[in-house]
Amino acid sequence: MTAEQVLSSIVVFSFALLTITRETSAQGDPPRLSSPDKKTAVRIELGKDIRLSILHNEEQVLALSNIALELDGNRLIGRSPAVSRTETRSVSETITPVVPEKRSVIPDVFNELTIHFKGNYGLIIRAYNDGVAYRLFTRLPGEITVKHEHLEIIVSPDDSIFFPEETSFLSHSERLYKYLAVKEIADTQMCCIPALLAKENGWKVAITESDLLDYPGLYFRGAGKGEARLKSKFPPYPLEEQLVGDRTIKVTKRADYIAKTKGSRQFPWRVFAVSEKDGDLIENDIVYRLGSPLRLKETFWIKPGKVAWDWWNANNVYGVDFKSGINTQTYKYYIDFASQYSLEYIILDEGWSKPSDLFQINPEMNMDELFAYAKQKNVGIILWVVWNVLDEQMNDALDQFARWGAKGIKVDFMQRDDQKVVNYYEKVAQEAAKRHLLVDFHGSYKPTGFSRSYPHVLTREGVQGLEQSKWSFNITPKHDVTLPFTRMFAGAMDYTPGAMVNATKDNFRPIFNQPMSQGTRCHQLAMYVIYESPLQMLCDCPTNYLREPEAMEFLSAVPTVWDETRALDAKVGEYLTVARKKGEDWFVGSMTDWTPRDIEINLRFLPRGKYQATIYADGPNAHRYASDYRKERREVSRSDVLRIHLAPGGGWAAHLAKLD
Repeated sequence: MTAEQVLSSIVVFSFALLTITRETSAQGDPPRLSSPDKKTAVRIELGKDIRLSILHNEEQVLALSNIALELDGNRLIGRSPAVSRTETRSVSETITPVVPEKRSVIPDVFNELTIHFKGNYGLIIRAYNDGVAYRLFTRLPGEITVKHEHLEIIVSPDDSIFFPEETSFLSHSERLYKYLAVKEIADTQMCCIPALLAKENGWKVAITESDLLDYPGLYFRGAGKGEARLKSKFPPYPLEEQLVGDRTIKVTKRADYIAKTKGSRQFPWRVFAVSEKDGDLIENDIVYRLGSPLRLKETFWIKPGKVAWDWWNANNVYGVDFKSGINTQTYKYYIDFASQYSLEYIILDEGWSKPSDLFQINPEMNMDELFAYAKQKNVGIILWVVWNVLDEQMNDALDQFARWGAKGIKVDFMQRDDQKVVNYYEKVAQEAAKRHLLVDFHGSYKPTGFSRSYPHVLTREGVQGLEQSKWSFNITPKHDVTLPFTRMFAGAMDYTPGAMVNATKDNFRPIFNQPMSQGTRCHQLAMYVIYESPLQMLCDCPTNYLREPEAMEFLSAVPTVWDETRALDAKVGEYLTVARKKGEDWFVGSMTDWTPRDIEINLRFLPRGKYQATIYADGPNAHRYASDYRKERREVSRSDVLRIHLAPGGGWAAHLAKLD
C-alpha cells in the first residue's frame, strides 16, 4: 500500500471533529487535515519529499516543501517518506495561563494528525481555526547531530512580506520590518522571525516558531532569481568564542552542524497563522498554545506589574536636594515614586555593580539600605545583569540577590540564538525559579511559547523599542503600529513605553541623555493597552511623571495582564484600536502612523450596564505640540459610538470603569 493510500484509508469515528478526506476527482486529490471550523486545511503530499499546502476558504495560501532533517552520516530524514502508521486526535480544551498575556482562559481547539514514517521519525500536523503548525520528531537511539533542517516556503508571485532583515547571527533581534516583494529577496538576504506575509487579497500569514528548546532559532533567506520562496537557515553551533568588551561573546568559529541533541525528541513547531483581517493577529495566541506545558511546581510568587525604569531617562531627576545618579538617594526617590502610584517594581539597570563582576558593588550604592527601604515601601527591586557574567557567577549571584530580597533579574546582551545560547535561557529560567526571581530577557531573540513553560519569564526585548530613540530616528509612529502585528505576534515585548517628552515629526531629535519620543503623548499612553508585556516599563524619570498627575492616573490604573482582548479595527503599519478587559473594567487604546485620522469606536463589545469613561485624547494642538492632550470623563454604555480624532503620530486611551 502506498503512503497516500494509507493516509486516505484512515477511519475517523463519527463523533470526532477531525476530518481527513480524500476528495474524488479524475486524478485523485491528496489527503488533508481540516481545522475544527473547516475554513483552514492542510493538504499533505508525500513523494520524493514531504510537502504541505495550507489552504483557507479553499484558496491556497502557501506551500511548504522539502521538509526534512539532515543528519550526520549523510542521513536525510524526510526524503522518499514511507508511512508506517498514523494517529489522529481532536482536542477541545482550555489553558489557564499563570500569567494571562491576552486572556485568562485560552481555548485550545485543534485537529491533529501524526504520521509515523519508516526509519523512526515522523511529522505532527495541527490545524487550528487561526493557523497551522507542524513539527518533526525522531525516535533514534543516543545522540544525533543535526546538520540542517530543511524547509522552503513557496508563495504566490505577487505576495509581499514584512521582512525583519538581519545581517548576521550576532543580533539583538531589534529590526525594522522592511516591506518587500518575496520574489525580489536575494539569496544573500536573511531575516529573523516572526515575519509577516501579505497576500495580494489582503490576507496575512504570520510565520514563526514555538517550543524552541535545545535547538537553534529559525531564520529565512530569499531564494533569489525572482523566485517567490523562502528557505530555512539556522545559526551553526559555536565552537570558539571571543569576548568583545565586557558583554558581547562573538562566535569566531562555528561547526558544520546546527545542533547535537537527543535522538528521541520533538523539534520546534513551525507556525503559520492565517488571518483574513489584520486585527485577528492581535487576538491570536497560537505561539503560547504550542509552548510546552508548565514546568514549575509553584507559581504563587509570580507577580506581574509595572516598573519604574532608570536607564532610558538617564536618571534625570531634578528639583531635589541631592545629586542624582546611580546612588542610594536616587533609587530611594524611584522607590517613593513607585510606592506613591502603586507600581510593583523598580529596576536598577547598568551601574549598580561593575558589569563584569556582580560582587563589585558601586560604592555609591548601599544595597542593604536600599532593599530594606523598598521592602518598607512594598516595592520590589529587579537587578540588571550581563548574561555572560551571570553565567560565570550564577549560583553565588542569584543566592545573594535572594538574600537581599530582590524580586527579579533583567538579563542582557545574549545577542544570539544558537543552540548553546537557547539552552542558556532555560538554565537561567530554572535557576531563577528556584529562588523565586522573575526574569526579563534583553538583547534577546523573540518569544517562542517559553512563558507557558516558565511563566516567571514575564517579558523579553527582541524588539526595536523606544530605547533607540536616544540615538536613532527609527522609532516612528509607523514602526509603532507595525510591531503589534509582527514582533508582538510571537509574545510579550519589552518595548519600554511611557515618554512624557513628546515630539512631532519635525521637532524630534535623538538626544541620548534627554530623550523624547516621536508622536503624541496619547500615542504613548495607548501603548499600555496595545503592547503586551506582563512586566511593563515606565521609561521616563519620576520627576517628569510627578509633573503629570493626570497621565499618572491612567498609568497607575492600567493593568499589565488581561482577561480578554479584542481588536476593534486595525491595519498593519497604519492604525489600530484594541480593547482589553481586566475584572469588570475595560481599557481601550488607539494609535496611528503620521497620518491624522478620524475614527469611530463602537462600544458594543461592552456588557450591559453603565461605565465611567476616563478618556485621554490628542489635544487640538497636538499636531504642532505633541504633548498636548485633553482628559475628560463621561458616562457610556454598549450603545455608544465614540468619534475621535487622532493627530499625526497620535493616540487615544480610555479607562472604562464599571458603574453598576
